[in-house]
Amino acid sequence: MMTLKTATQTCLLILISAAIAAAAQSVYDEKADAEAQIRAAVVAASRNKKNIVLDFGGNWCFDCHVLDDEMRRPELAALIEANYIVVHIDVGRFDKNLRIAERYHVPLKKGVPALAVLDSEGKLLYAQEEGQFEDARHVSRSGFKQFFEKWRPRDRAR
Repeated sequence: MMTLKTATQTCLLILISAAIAAAAQSVYDEKADAEAQIRAAVVAASRNKKNIVLDFGGNWCFDCHVLDDEMRRPELAALIEANYIVVHIDVGRFDKNLRIAERYHVPLKKGVPALAVLDSEGKLLYAQEEGQFEDARHVSRSGFKQFFEKWRPRDRAR
């Protein structure tokens, strides 16, 4: 039988392994031209009548990986695929793409991940001004779903 100490060590090892695996996955392309990605997203969104989600974060950020994992879950992924073009914008160590964040009223000092939603023409609809997903690990699945349902294009509402 496993002792409490062994069980605790095993759980800790599993958590550390999961954190290392999450950090190894790149959500944000650190070499990408974010301005070009946004321009391409506007073209695609306009053509497909979708909104755009600008996801500001960094590969070092655990909560950014939590958000990305949630966005990939089948139910939410289907909602996002049908309604949004997603642009992951790397903020480095809060030293990259700061002007883009400012342009879309995303105060990075509140933390990441931070999202902005644009309409299909690139007009700002919403910006997370209070770091709403900064603690993504504590946001419920229904909270993520409500966010994406709320900001989908109006002509695609239920």
